[in-house]
Amino acid sequence: MTEDITVGVLSLHSSKETKAILNAVDELGYDTAWLREENTTVRATDGRMTLEPDVDVIANRLLLSNDEHPMEGVGLALTLNNLVPMLNEPLAATTALHKFASAAALAEAGVPIPDAVLALSNERLNAERAKFGERAVYKTAIGTHGGGTWMVELDDPVNAQVGDRHAFLQEYLDHDETRHHDLRVYVVGDRIVGAMNRYAPEGEWRTNVALGGEVEDMTGRLPETVSQLALESVDAIGLDYAGVDIVQGEDGYYVLEVNPTAGFRGLFAASGISPAPYIARRAIERAGGAVPDGEVERLADRLDDSRPAAMPPKPTEKRAENVVVGYIEEVVVSGTRGNKSVLAKSDTGATRTSIDAELAAEIGTGPILDIVKIKSGSLKSGRSRPVVDVVVGLGGTQHTVPASVEDRSHMDYPVLLGRDILKNYQVDVNHRADADHEVDTEE
Repeated sequence: MTEDITVGVLSLHSSKETKAILNAVDELGYDTAWLREENTTVRATDGRMTLEPDVDVIANRLLLSNDEHPMEGVGLALTLNNLVPMLNEPLAATTALHKFASAAALAEAGVPIPDAVLALSNERLNAERAKFGERAVYKTAIGTHGGGTWMVELDDPVNAQVGDRHAFLQEYLDHDETRHHDLRVYVVGDRIVGAMNRYAPEGEWRTNVALGGEVEDMTGRLPETVSQLALESVDAIGLDYAGVDIVQGEDGYYVLEVNPTAGFRGLFAASGISPAPYIARRAIERAGGAVPDGEVERLADRLDDSRPAAMPPKPTEKRAENVVVGYIEEVVVSGTRGNKSVLAKSDTGATRTSIDAELAAEIGTGPILDIVKIKSGSLKSGRSRPVVDVVVGLGGTQHTVPASVEDRSHMDYPVLLGRDILKNYQVDVNHRADADHEVDTEE
């Protein structure tokens, strides 16, 4: 056993999962490095490539599904994978990132998946719609946390692309008419470390914990068929660790997705088990180290997401932690029928993003998720507004948010950016994308 091993985690965003993995490696007695923009450099010198910081193995935790151009991250991971052994290698992680590509890999391995169709034209995709019955699931090929996923009725037209991303139709599977739920099974290597039922919140059919779904521990209680499907799915795509989403239909179980950056929080809340030390051990073993089983079990009952020792120091020069956006910004709004570039106003006082009703109909924002009441100074009872999913491209990132629909035809800007999006940015009120054009002040 060699203890002279440094485990790196490649993650350009801060998350509980990344911190937990780094802290678990530290607890196991090995060195760590967090590969971030503040400290990561690749050099080519005299035909030799080197990486700084110097690590012996990398756990890939790049979250690419929110990026407008995910291939930049894929290229970075491919570069580093040529220098250092990597868990969740780039090709496998990219396959999992693209839902239809992962479906193809699962089908090739004989893993049951729901019926689905991806077509490159609107006409061909809509021609297939009736095959899925009254209700169908409509998804972007790349999406996260339930974003980019809609339930569509038989007469809802769909688009072959939502924004810049391909979209597809998928069979809706459910065996419980009372409350929709599915299984999330977390696999590390050839072992299931935890599992849970995820129940959709009231008025919702998506089960994602990020959307408010409830969880129930299923660790050690899975049917053998489900356990085998989870293990086969991770192996078919070639991942070292992943969360596998499985749903039960009338005639058996089907694999919906295999997520290489699945979160831990819901699983830990349900089961009290953290996958972090299992991932840490796999990384250490990949680099030639060894970890006793008892040590992993000792750490698995905590989710230590405190600041890890490997977090790089903040740069000495003062700079914004988040991307800066202006008071008025150009955004791309996307729906089931297409996308459009428009000017949007930033409003940090608004909780929710809102979109003009005519624009929402033009791009096809999907079915109504909710009806909310908006307080008004002139109306004591407030006004009711429908809420729909809309994809907003801003600052190189695509955000799928539930936006309220209102008549903004008398206003200068058809989109109002609320805190649900602006929380990811810093707002510079002196910057306006329409600075070259004279406009009236919106009331």
